Order: sequence, then structure tokens, then C-alpha cells
Amino acid sequence: MIDITMDMEQYDCPFIDTTDDHAVGFSAIQWDFDRVNDRLETRMMVEGESRGALSDGLSTLRDHENMHDYALLTRRDNVAHIRTVIGETDAMETVRDNDGYITGPFHIEEGSEVWHVGFDGIKETDTTLSELDRGNEYEVIDRKNTELPQMQDFVQNAGAAMTLIEGCRDLSDVERETLETAVSDGYFENPRGATLGHLADEFDVSKPAVSKNLRRGQQKMIQRVVEALDELE
Repeated sequence: MIDITMDMEQYDCPFIDTTDDHAVGFSAIQWDFDRVNDRLETRMMVEGESRGALSDGLSTLRDHENMHDYALLTRRDNVAHIRTVIGETDAMETVRDNDGYITGPFHIEEGSEVWHVGFDGIKETDTTLSELDRGNEYEVIDRKNTELPQMQDFVQNAGAAMTLIEGCRDLSDVERETLETAVSDGYFENPRGATLGHLADEFDVSKPAVSKNLRRGQQKMIQRVVEALDELE
């Protein structure tokens, strides 16, 4: 399988148009293509820079000419969960006509969309990219040939990967930022590139406070790593 990750700018996509005008971002959590009517149904998480930005963005999205159905499922503060049905875009049609398929979730922000698309062969891949170039702006971020053993390994260990992702989500903002800074500044290197005092100064807190945040973050992540190791095939 040829796996392509691209940064795509479509000119007929309601989501991209909306992020061009408003400070919102869309992340797909489910999608289903209706081949009979050439329409894409999605469930999206939408995050706005503020409550007002979210309201304006959702209003623009709902009224877009290529939006066939729209429903606000839930909303809290500056985050919403929506269901949409849009018409097939030119880029979507090009990918489908060349037997391409979506291999991962897509994210839309600031007028562009990150796509993960797969093809069964090199010819289909190159033909699609050539045809996309005629009516869209895009950049190939990554291209790799995923062999069968790699695909099997990925599928079998998806649960372990999700366990690690959940561990990252368990971190508080302070714990995440403390761990990130500790790693980037060399706290865990030997010899250390940073001390507790250095980290305490970075966050304007006491040494015991920054040490506490580090221990909590490490404990959460190590526990998830151990759980993931148990799930590995």
C-alpha cells in the first residue's frame, strides 16, 4: 500500500472555506461516503478560538452552498460535536476515481486540510497526484510504502497505541508542559542539561512544586506504557 499524507487546499470544501474566515478547527472522528448520491457524511469535533468564533464558524458552515445537511449534536464552551453531509468535492472525486481511500482522520484549520490517503499501487498514486495538481493546491508531507507485515503490526497493536494516546490525554496542562520542557531542556539526559531549579524558574514555581508535577506526569505515562506493553502482540 502507498500511504500519502498531504496538506490540501480545496476550493469547494465547506470546512476549508469556514476556517479561511473564522478561527475554528475541524477534526473528523467518523466519515461515511454515500456512493449513490456522491455525498460525504461526517461527524466532527469543532474547536473555536473563543465561544464567539465557534458560533460564527458554525453559522458560516451551516449556510455553505455545498452543505446538504447539518446538525449540532453537542456543544460546550468553545467546542462542539456536529454531524454534516456535504457534496463530493473535486479532490474527493479524483481520489475515488483512481481507487484511493482514506486511511486516517483528517484535520482542517487555517484554510487547509491534512489528508491521509492510501493507494494499492504506484501508478494509481502518481496519476491521482497529477490530476489533483490541476485544480487544487497541495503539498505531499509524507509518502511511504507500507508493506504487509507493517500493516499487520499496526492493526494488531492499535489497542496499545490507543492506550498511549489516552495516557497523553490524562495529563493535565501543567504536567504536559512540565514534561515537554524537561525533555527539551535536557533534564533527563546524562549529564543533565537542566536542573529542578532551572525548571522551577521556567514555570515561576518552587522546586518542590515542579518536582511534584514531573512525578505526577511521569507516573501517569509510565503506567500507560506498562499497560501498552501488555497489549502488544
